[in-house]
Amino acid sequence: MSRVPLTKEGEISIKEKLSNLKFVERPQISNAIAEARAHGDLKENAEYHAAKELQGLIEAKISEMENALANAQVIDVKEIPETGRVIFGSTVKVYDIENDKEIKYKIVGNLESDPEKGQISIDTPIAKGLVGKFVDDEINIQTPSGNLKYEILEVKHL
Repeated sequence: MSRVPLTKEGEISIKEKLSNLKFVERPQISNAIAEARAHGDLKENAEYHAAKELQGLIEAKISEMENALANAQVIDVKEIPETGRVIFGSTVKVYDIENDKEIKYKIVGNLESDPEKGQISIDTPIAKGLVGKFVDDEINIQTPSGNLKYEILEVKHL
């Protein structure tokens, strides 16, 4: 399996979420299953079936996170000198020429992406269009929702 890029902050966040799943949520689900089992007939016990389904989802999440961490290539962008070039982990401020506004993106791995917070996956068309470009470059990025015209204003390693 190939290495998956992950920022240092993303690694810390995933480890915290994994710990919460293993040591808080997993025991709660086990208790809920035991309690539902005590109610008797399991065939028609909705609480039991819901708890078992939730247990399966949590176990799948735990497995996914453990695999991601095992295959992660953790990159601490703060240790890389800033050159004005967009790389994985950098925070990029762009000027949206079409809509006359500034937007800030942080380019991160798939598991840590959160578009609402401006953290976009390295695999998105926007990130792919930005990586390798420099401050003051004007770029056109083709996305499923249309063409974007950006000017790169700033690249920081935060």
